[in-house]
Amino acid sequence: MEKKGKKIILANPRGFCAGVERAISTVNLAVKRYGAPIFVLHEIVHNKHVVQELERIGVVFVNDLVEVPRNAICVFSAHGVSVATEMRARTLGLRTIDGTCPLVGSVHNMVETYHADGYDVLIIGHHKHPEVEGTAGRVSGNVHIVATEEEARSLQVQEPGRVAYVTQTTLSQDDIKGIREILVERFPGIKGLESNICYATLNRQRVMRELGKCCDTLLVVGSKNSSNSNRLREVGERAGMKGYLIDDEHDIEKRWLHGVSTLCITAGASAPERLVQGVIAFLRKQGFDQFEEIDGKEERVSFKPAILERKS
Repeated sequence: MEKKGKKIILANPRGFCAGVERAISTVNLAVKRYGAPIFVLHEIVHNKHVVQELERIGVVFVNDLVEVPRNAICVFSAHGVSVATEMRARTLGLRTIDGTCPLVGSVHNMVETYHADGYDVLIIGHHKHPEVEGTAGRVSGNVHIVATEEEARSLQVQEPGRVAYVTQTTLSQDDIKGIREILVERFPGIKGLESNICYATLNRQRVMRELGKCCDTLLVVGSKNSSNSNRLREVGERAGMKGYLIDDEHDIEKRWLHGVSTLCITAGASAPERLVQGVIAFLRKQGFDQFEEIDGKEERVSFKPAILERKS
């Protein structure tokens, strides 16, 4: 009897989105223009391999602006920062470059506009996530982070007739559906888009829902603190696959592969393609002798790097 082979299906699109590419290019260009060291507030994107590669060319990642020498170049990460952080950088005499993803920046603009018009602003997202903290910090007062349906039910606002919401860009529609329904029921006139989930996140999740029909197991290449990578795993699992989040091929446990005939690979929006290729090479050695890369939606979005220094 002919032995049935084991198959890899490679998702498409996957990996870097335009905002991540912009942020990484911004830091690389800053090093070339100003020389090392260049400082970055928090991780430029949530991927340990990207961070390590940048550290090797003289980038220093800090958790607090006081760690940056006066008059040094400091890049704000793709997740965005609060107004208070911008003001503090100015006070400390830092020269800053804003690496905020333009799509996150558009959410900042919405929050600022709603707030200026007198609305309580709700941010559907995860507490303590840097994007959510930065977005909430664009305004002062009458801004609320809503992470769960329970929080949506218990939320108290200043004026129920003047409420607006935005969402974290790296969530899934499943994350926000129940919360949004509760908010619409409680505040029938609430303003806001269906979501602010970015195109790259939506595209990658859509593919996971389709591939769940034909794959047993899912490997998502992405770091553990990457929100969009975690959401990819969750969406894949809801679609019927057993999902694992891995930084690279070294995280793969061979027991995960026992009995698996069709395995899907994708990558979060901050994971380099070379990591995906390393995973594929490892799996080929484990007997996955068939390979298919699906045709996916072409992503034509691109952003110019933020390389111009702004004197703070």
